[in-house]
Amino acid sequence: MVFAQLDLDDYTNRVLNVIKAKFGLKDKSEAINKFAELYGDEMVEKEANDQYVKKALEISERHLKKYGNRKMGMKELDALCGMD
Repeated sequence: MVFAQLDLDDYTNRVLNVIKAKFGLKDKSEAINKFAELYGDEMVEKEANDQYVKKALEISERHLKKYGNRKMGMKELDALCGMD
C-alpha cells in the first residue's frame, strides 16, 4: 500500500464525494481506488493473474491439438459470418 498526501481542487473533491456516497465508501482513499478501478483500464492494462494465463494456455493447447495449424479459407470465413 502506498500512502500519499494530496492537494485536491474543489471539483475533484466534489467528484470524490459523489463516488464515495454512490458506492457507500468510508473515505476518499476508497473513492480514489474505486475511480481507478472504474476508469483505469482506459489508461493502463491490468496484469493477468496466473489462473487466467493457465486457462488461456490450456484453451490454446486444446485448439492446436484439435485443429493444428490449419488455416481458414475466405469461403469458410464468409460462411461462418453469414456472408455467403
